[in-house]
Amino acid sequence: MSNEPASRGAVSVELRASHADRDRVVDVLRTAAGDGRLTVDELDERVEAALTARTLKGLDILTADLPVPGVGGTLGAHDVVRIEQRGASTLRGEGWMVPRQLEIDSEWGDVTLDLADAVITHDTLRIRLDMRGGTLKLLTRPGVVVETDALTLQFAESKGRPGDGSGGPVVLRVAIQGRLSFGRVVVRPRRRRIRRAPTP
Repeated sequence: MSNEPASRGAVSVELRASHADRDRVVDVLRTAAGDGRLTVDELDERVEAALTARTLKGLDILTADLPVPGVGGTLGAHDVVRIEQRGASTLRGEGWMVPRQLEIDSEWGDVTLDLADAVITHDTLRIRLDMRGGTLKLLTRPGVVVETDALTLQFAESKGRPGDGSGGPVVLRVAIQGRLSFGRVVVRPRRRRIRRAPTP
């Protein structure tokens, strides 16, 4: 019997998957769904398979037809913003810097994102939502398109027009994924303030 070690490729195929390996694949799958590469049903099926996969080979199969970010495509800490709140509300108002990814963990509070006068430096904003008992409100302008196909609603609703309806160039595509329970998503243009003439 040979004592020589097996080749690196042969060993890696049979290696057991760790929790970190499974989480990495789930992130890739959710990003792909946010980009429109997977339907909601496909996402649910693959995520379930990823969470129960025992080997790296089993995980690799789930992302074989999807682009997987390499080292140069990973998000830096400055590209990810997290909002975590309990019984409070958050407003990102005029002039705020839109990140590449926004993670929202909220219970019984509202989150308002004003995209009408935000500083937009990327073409896509991915929102990972875990909200219970609150409203996610997005104030938009022409060129901002909101996609909610990958969002799971539980006793919740999505109101408003996801697309901007202008037919013009897309400035920012907002892909919302995750879960919303006992709440709602509202997408609408920001109302213009009416300035009244001073009283003589």
